[in-house]
Amino acid sequence: MQNYIQKGDTITFTSAEAVASGQGVLMGALFGIASTSAAAGAPFEAALSGVYDLPKAADAIAAGDRLYWAVDADVVTTTAEGNTLIGAATEAAADAAAYVRVRLNGVA
Repeated sequence: MQNYIQKGDTITFTSAEAVASGQGVLMGALFGIASTSAAAGAPFEAALSGVYDLPKAADAIAAGDRLYWAVDADVVTTTAEGNTLIGAATEAAADAAAYVRVRLNGVA
């Protein structure tokens, strides 16, 4: 195909804020995990698919639950309203757990 660009599992993001490697980042409708640290305004690669342990809100989560990114708190939540769908839980996580294992959906 002459119009093929790339596979798209990893793309270049630019964030208004500094990011750390492994941090969840929302760029418009795209959610990714920063592959490297970057200063504010600097480009960096972000993975759009895969399974990652991400910080979570105080929600009890069941395996298979839809998960959303709460940009105001930089955590995963089960609350859809006002948040962006990022994927689904691959394992259950108790209310008190600090992290949840998330399979990113890779779509906008």
